[in-house]
Parts: sequence; C-alpha cells; structure tokens
Amino acid sequence: MQRLMLAAGLALAAVPALAADVGVSVSVGQPGFYGRIDVGAFPQPPQVVYPQPVIIQPSPVGVVRQPIYLHVPPGYARDWARHCRQYNACGQPVYFVQDRWYNEVYVPHYRAGPRYHRGDHRYEGRGRGHDRYRNKGHGRN
Repeated sequence: MQRLMLAAGLALAAVPALAADVGVSVSVGQPGFYGRIDVGAFPQPPQVVYPQPVIIQPSPVGVVRQPIYLHVPPGYARDWARHCRQYNACGQPVYFVQDRWYNEVYVPHYRAGPRYHRGDHRYEGRGRGHDRYRNKGHGRN
C-alpha cells in the first residue's frame, strides 16, 4: 500500500514538469527549419529530390494547382503519404528541395536579401493635407 501511495505521489509531482510549455520558434533561413519555401526570386531553379512533383491526392477535375517547394526532414519525401497532412500539402503537387541546396544556396540568399526599412519617407506622397498636424502635438509624430 505504501508503495502505491509513493508511486501516486511521484506521478503527481512529475505532471507539472511534463506540462512545461517550451516556446521554440524556428523560421525560414534558420537551421532546423522545415516547411514551405518561396523560390520565386531565384535566378536558377532549386535542386530537387525527384524530377517530377509528388501528388498524394489528385486535384478535382478542372482545378489546376501550382506546385509548391518544401524543405522536409530526411525520409519524409520517401514516405510523403504519412507526412503530407503535417504540411497541409496532400492535394498539392510538391517538389522537395535538397537539403544541401537549401543550406548552401537558399539560406545565404534569404539572409542576404533586402530588408524592409521604413526610413523617413512614410509621410511622402499622401496628398495635400495629410501631414498638416505632423509635429504639432497631435498623435504620433
């Protein structure tokens, strides 16, 4: 009986430790990112695992879907029917980019890409009267 109580007490004590929410976020261009990538701005086509797109569920008649490019963990492309729901891509034609191409070409290009800089031009071109209260104590400057 004591062993049962001890086991129950230990199990209850371990529950909060297991419930800890670890908020890890990985985005495009970081090591360990897997998901859809945008290859529209690349001068050369990406290196893909298979020459033809993989389609698990065919599209309805008359619906043409554009292929998407995915970077997936090793082994996912080979067994795509098991993993396509994770990426919401079962009804899409999918090209799998090679891991080496992603890390050596896409990531450096993505990181070196243009960054959005707002600068001081946010009030230009808004027509007459839209900046009349600027720097006069009315709201944001």
